[in-house]
Amino acid sequence: MNLTENLNTPQKQAVLHTEGPLLILAGAGSGKTRVLTHRIAYLIQEKGVHPWNILAITFTNKAAKEMKERVQSLCGPDGDEVMVSTFHSFCLRILRREIEHLQPFTRGFTVYDADDQDKLMTACIRKLGLAEKSYPSSWALNKISKAKDRVIGPDEYVKEFGGSEPLAAQIAEIYRTYQDALTQYNALDFDDLIIKALELFYMNPDVLEYYAQRYRYIHVDEYQDTNYAQYMLVRTLSMAHHNLCVVGDDDQSIYAWRGADIRNILEFEKDFKDAAVI
Repeated sequence: MNLTENLNTPQKQAVLHTEGPLLILAGAGSGKTRVLTHRIAYLIQEKGVHPWNILAITFTNKAAKEMKERVQSLCGPDGDEVMVSTFHSFCLRILRREIEHLQPFTRGFTVYDADDQDKLMTACIRKLGLAEKSYPSSWALNKISKAKDRVIGPDEYVKEFGGSEPLAAQIAEIYRTYQDALTQYNALDFDDLIIKALELFYMNPDVLEYYAQRYRYIHVDEYQDTNYAQYMLVRTLSMAHHNLCVVGDDDQSIYAWRGADIRNILEFEKDFKDAAVI
């Protein structure tokens, strides 16, 4: 199969540029998924990269399923070994294997859904003797989620938000109580999946080394919609080899309301001085 046949010139350039950091700027309908899947196939079939060493991350299960199917159609059985996943599923997979490095968590941890979080937060607010009408659980969870998007824990909350948030000290206390309760119940919330993966890597260099060497070629779709925590995750994993390919539209970010940071794509070339841009 000629993997560059029927691709336009910049699409071919993106497929053939396999080493080092690569920023692909591509709007909707420009064939970016096709470029990513053909690039993965090219790495395997023409460059001899083991499919086990390739990671592709996107935002939704639907997009991940579509990309996986395309990779499998291009690569056959080799496509089964390429890791195509959402950010949270990828981190969950790692934590199921490695979380016991983060005592007292065990591999049987529970991932709390929205209802579980709401019940736990309500219990925490009551434990602190706060009025639930004044401190609704949804409000507190939203504040904490935004902090986790920026990799800010309860101990740093006041320093980071004290100047703009009048209730920063109170939120930090709620945040700390909530996280202590999650730990007590051997549970993580959805945001914790990325936070705890980062913590795992920072506290266990040998674990980071293993995953950095395994995933030597990393691809991220919709990069303009990454938040700071997601940015830190892919940056941390790719620092050993710099084979990071990100695709995004620098004119559009639809998830700013949930913490997406457009600076991640705008400043890619600052993070990776030798980056190619297509």
